[in-house]
Amino acid sequence: MILQQSQTLSQWLQTDAPVSARQAAAGKTYRAIRSIVANPAALAGLIIILLLIAVAFLAPFLARGISPIAQDLDNRLHAPDLAHWFGTDELGRDIYSRTLYGARVTLAMVLLVSVIVVPIGLAVGTLAGFLGGWIDSVLMRITDIFLAFPRLVLALAFAAALGPGIENAVIAISLTAWPPYARIARAETVTISKSDFISAAKMQGASTWRILFKHIVPLCLSSVIVRLTLDMAGIILTAAGLGFLGLGAQPPTAEWGAMVSAGREVILDQWWVATIPGVAIFIVSLGFNLLGDGLRDVFDPKST
Repeated sequence: MILQQSQTLSQWLQTDAPVSARQAAAGKTYRAIRSIVANPAALAGLIIILLLIAVAFLAPFLARGISPIAQDLDNRLHAPDLAHWFGTDELGRDIYSRTLYGARVTLAMVLLVSVIVVPIGLAVGTLAGFLGGWIDSVLMRITDIFLAFPRLVLALAFAAALGPGIENAVIAISLTAWPPYARIARAETVTISKSDFISAAKMQGASTWRILFKHIVPLCLSSVIVRLTLDMAGIILTAAGLGFLGLGAQPPTAEWGAMVSAGREVILDQWWVATIPGVAIFIVSLGFNLLGDGLRDVFDPKST
């Protein structure tokens, strides 16, 4: 009985003729999940990202009650042992606890940047591609100006102007990260706007905003999401770079880039101070890259 129900659900999800929007969306999600699971690299990336989320939420429990900001000068620069699994830093703070809590800062910055850049990129790109004319020229020239500068250099300039802090670092990264999404959204919009169903919607009297929000933006989302996933590693590295230079999270907040910066002076003798957060940055960046490659394969219309 259970097997029959499972087969029925599988057939319902994989049908080529869905009878409702809910069934179509569920089927698309099901096929995407199956494609990711069937791709070992993408599955590994997904597992890493899920572990990052779990660590961020469960940090107080996983840290064994050790505060990430509690100082113990008698145990400063202590090598890893049973009491301090990843050793201690120059102020005697537990690096294991700080690494766990640093995942919270990294995840929060990634989410905030994503929430900002995706709407901005979609808005600029879809408006430019659909309206065309002088609006397209102005918006794309502004986009070109931002693309003309290296992202990290521009982020450093904005962060220096805004001042140190997580909020200002998020704003600085967001101001430099949106142009590629605008370019992708514009290219998609130019293609979609020539479709017959868009012409039919215009003939039925649909307004510009309705066409944009109901038809064009949803079709641009898949490409933007894939690009966002691939860009996550760059966002994390930029955030870590700002923290390394003292323009990101401020002491005593545990942030991986700042932790690497604190350990650079003792890297040869007390390697664990900078190496542990550096490895965390590497693993999370690798996870997002692997997942992004998998999502690109899933959403690529040319894939078979």
